[in-house]
Amino acid sequence: DADVTVVGSGPGGYVAAIKAAQLGFKTVCVEKNNTLGGTCLNVGCIPSKALLNNSYLYHLAHGKDFESRGIEISGISLNLEKMMAQKSGAVKALTGGIAHLFKQNKVTHVNGFGRLTGKNQVTATVADGSEQVINTKNILIATGSEVTPFPGIEIDEETVVSSTGALSLKKVPENLIVIGAGVIGVELGSVWQRLGSKVVAVEFLGHVGGMGIDMEISKNFQRILQKQGMKFKLSTKVMGATRRPDGIIDVA
Repeated sequence: DADVTVVGSGPGGYVAAIKAAQLGFKTVCVEKNNTLGGTCLNVGCIPSKALLNNSYLYHLAHGKDFESRGIEISGISLNLEKMMAQKSGAVKALTGGIAHLFKQNKVTHVNGFGRLTGKNQVTATVADGSEQVINTKNILIATGSEVTPFPGIEIDEETVVSSTGALSLKKVPENLIVIGAGVIGVELGSVWQRLGSKVVAVEFLGHVGGMGIDMEISKNFQRILQKQGMKFKLSTKVMGATRRPDGIIDVA
């Protein structure tokens, strides 16, 4: 039995679980993934920032920026596997840190898919199919979000990828179309642009950065990315995508 059961261990869930435990509540945190930290730490903010930083350093060294400052380097090449390993190392260090904080603050971690099965009950289904029932006085739902599916386009996380798959491509794509030029689209599109891909971002709105962004920032952001070679099709709606026999995908 618990005083507080938190479903989800992302930045909302794990912080709440630790705080509840520190306030003296017997706390349980249920997480469906093998590692703590949710989307942000595993397949969101942290790995994307690692790739943003590393791709920017490669861009500086590979482009004319270093040369214009009198720093001349020859024989630069990209080891994508090593870059991805560095990203994974950053993720592992931070998710492991949350596990340590749980242990330190006596938060019980239950690895399983949590469902509300009663007013004061959460049932966690673990990987082998067995269930663990947690009776609790309070329930906090911090389940986060999922990638929105696009009608007519099947995501295989290899050639048609979500933001999750875009963090772990095995090679730099020759051409990449990004559907949506919001913050996530331009962030990941710019990573692959700097690493050598020809990137076109298609956006329904008339500006980059998504709803609510300051328009001056949006315009400057677009200008910077265009200087790096990224292209935009604004005020444009994507209707669907078809795959040719040779594997090339046409986006309409």
